[in-house]
Amino acid sequence: MTSSTTVAARDHQRKLTKPPGSLGRLEEVAIWFADRLDDVRPARLRPAIAVFAADHGVAVEGVSAFPMAVTGQMVANFVTGGAAISVLAREHGATLLAVDVGVAHPVSIPSGSSARLISVPVRAGSRNLLYEPAMSAEECAAAWQAGARVASELIAAGHTLLIGGEMGIANTTPAAALVCALTDADPAAIVGRGTGIDDARHAHKRVVVEAALQRAASARTAMDWLREVGGLEIAALAGFYSAAAQAGVPVLLDGFISTAAALVAVRNDPAVQRWLLASHRSAEQGHRHALAALGLQPLLELDLRLGEASGAALALPLVQAALTLHRDMATFEEAGVANGAAT
Repeated sequence: MTSSTTVAARDHQRKLTKPPGSLGRLEEVAIWFADRLDDVRPARLRPAIAVFAADHGVAVEGVSAFPMAVTGQMVANFVTGGAAISVLAREHGATLLAVDVGVAHPVSIPSGSSARLISVPVRAGSRNLLYEPAMSAEECAAAWQAGARVASELIAAGHTLLIGGEMGIANTTPAAALVCALTDADPAAIVGRGTGIDDARHAHKRVVVEAALQRAASARTAMDWLREVGGLEIAALAGFYSAAAQAGVPVLLDGFISTAAALVAVRNDPAVQRWLLASHRSAEQGHRHALAALGLQPLLELDLRLGEASGAALALPLVQAALTLHRDMATFEEAGVANGAAT
C-alpha cells in the first residue's frame, strides 16, 4: 500500500522545474527516503558507519590471499584514520566506528586516534566452518546483540542513516556459503575470488564451501545457517540491520559480505527488507545474486571489492544530492516557469 507521504513526495517531484523523470533514479531515491522517514522533503541525512571486524577459522584452509593477522592490523588502520573507509568517512562527514566482535590477533591502538573503537569480542574468531559450526547458538546471539546495540546507540545519538561495513580475512567464504544456503544457489555461481586469489585457490575455495554446505545440511532456518557457516562480524551486521529496521532507520548496504548479512536478517524477519537500499554492485560474483534475492537494484557499479563499507560511503554523496535536489529545487510556480507537463 502506497503511503500518503509517498504520494505527496511524488507530487512534489512533478512540480519541480524539470521534465518529469529527468533526474532518473535520483527521484526514486528521494521518494524512498521521504516514505521511510515520513517526511515529504527530508532533511540532510546524518550518516554513521560501523565496521564490524572478526576472524574466521576457515582461513586456515587457504581461501584468502592474506594472513589472518591482517584483520587486527586493519582495525588499527580504521581507528588511526589510514584506511579507505576512514578517508571516505572524513570526506563525507560520516561518524565512523570500528567494532571488534572477534578479532583473533588484536593490535594495540595508539593515542590520538580519529575513530572510536568498540571492543566486544565474543571469541577469538569463529571456528572452522568446514568441520564444525562456526559459532555456538550463544556466540551467534552475542554477536547479533552486539551489532544491535551499536545500531541503537547510533540512532539514539541522532543518526538518520546507518551503514554497516566489515573486516575479516577469509570472510567471503562464509558469505558465499550463506548466500548459497539461503537461495539454493550453486556454489559455482556464487564463490568468488575475494582478496584476489588465483585459479587454484579459487577452485579450492569452492570445494570448501560445497563441503561446508553438505556438513550443515540439516540446518533449516536463517539463524541455523548463520551459526553453521557464518561469522561473528556477519552476525553482528545482521543484528545491526535488524535493529535499524525495528527503529525505522534506513540502511545503505555495502558489498557482498554486508549483503549476505542483510539476507540473513531478511530471511529471519522479512520486515527488514523495506529499510534496505543497495549502494553498489561489487566485482564479487555472488553479489549480483544476493542483491537479486533481496529485490534490490544498486545505485553504482564500479567493480569494487574492498568491503569496509567503502562502496556505501562512495554512494553517500549521491544519496545526499538526491535529497538536496528534492528538497531545495524550486517548483514551477515558485520560479515563475511554465510547466510543459501541464499544457
